Amino acid sequence: MTESVTTRISKLKDHVGQEVTIRGWLYNRRSSGKIQFLQIRDGTGIVQGVLVKKEVPEHLFESSDLIPRESSIEIRGTVREDSRAPGGFELSLLEVSVIQAAEEYPITKQAHGPDFLLSNRHLWIRSRKQHATLMVRDEILKATRDFFYDREFVCVDSPIFTPAACEGTTTLFEVDYFDEKAYLTQSGQLYNEAACMAFGKVYCFGPTFRAEKSKTRKHLTEFWMVEPEVAFADLDDIMDLAEEYVAYLVARVLERRTAELKVLERDLAPLEKVVPPFPRISYADGVKMIKEKGEPWEEGGDFGAPHEEIISAAHDRPVLVHRFPADIKAFYMKRDPEDRTLSLSVDMIAPEGGGEIVGGGQREHDLETLRKEIQKQELPEEPLAWYLDLRKYGSVPHGGFGLGIERTVGWICGSPHVRETIPFPRMMHRTYP
Repeated sequence: MTESVTTRISKLKDHVGQEVTIRGWLYNRRSSGKIQFLQIRDGTGIVQGVLVKKEVPEHLFESSDLIPRESSIEIRGTVREDSRAPGGFELSLLEVSVIQAAEEYPITKQAHGPDFLLSNRHLWIRSRKQHATLMVRDEILKATRDFFYDREFVCVDSPIFTPAACEGTTTLFEVDYFDEKAYLTQSGQLYNEAACMAFGKVYCFGPTFRAEKSKTRKHLTEFWMVEPEVAFADLDDIMDLAEEYVAYLVARVLERRTAELKVLERDLAPLEKVVPPFPRISYADGVKMIKEKGEPWEEGGDFGAPHEEIISAAHDRPVLVHRFPADIKAFYMKRDPEDRTLSLSVDMIAPEGGGEIVGGGQREHDLETLRKEIQKQELPEEPLAWYLDLRKYGSVPHGGFGLGIERTVGWICGSPHVRETIPFPRMMHRTYP
């Protein structure tokens, strides 16, 4: 008798005709009386196990019909190819053992409201579409590491607790830090600027926090950002890098996660168009497009969701919008030498209503200019003394950007809300589970 091989569902193609053991959970089942079809998931996929009454002991057939959904089980059976089955393989079952019989599962096939599903997020992530979305997210995280490693960027982690604001003081989460006040980071960028003066090309990758009182489908209070920073780089260099990086992410997902995109019912045609070069327009061009569509507009303002949708609708791939008014950008953004009312900044707006996924630009590298900007915006200089030091000891032109992982995953997956693109979302009124 051939000994059973313990494997995972994703590896069944390597064991056709062999007897294998799979450990997982009962995802679903149906029965025709004499045959039971058990769907088992193990985190790498779903496989159908076929239990034929006349081929197994009676007690096994009867007990298997009573196993509650989402019970943890171990199954043993022979692998066979079947093009009709999920994943192209089935198991002819010989044995089914229950590890833990689940209680009545709260998430059923009936429609549930978003509040119920979010309160049961710890279980909801087991469902096929949520699982597929998080698998795409994982691919994007791995692709990010590969992209920057292959281009000789060094990952330098930035702190979560910071003494000062990076993106404005109104969206800070303040925390007690022993006898001082500290804040949850809004961005790792300032520390990245220090790191790029040590390593040349760096990036940080981690959670960031914004106390924005927003309930839109594109906002979370805790989200993950990838933030590269490059010494001796100007705005054009940064736009080139952002374009190359985003195109790489999309190509990687199309190469390795088409099965998950199929589960999500994602139309691949728009994603296949995401190849360089991306269109580049000025902020002024964007404003012109908005006005031509009759959308309400406040002169000198930043783009909101309706404005971004107008701009993205005119393009079949991400669009880079550059040179926003300096007054609506952070203190560190370098002003355009040809028009000092403008900043050397850039946002990337994803197509299909994906919204802004990248924000960045060239940083001010002159000490006195930066100091004046800090004073103009009435920011405390003392917590930024170390940041000003960077302009005293070998300052160079430099720049970078931040890409929001959740919005990027949401756009690529076609998700209805960014809360589905992170395992456990944090929003204005939700910190559970």
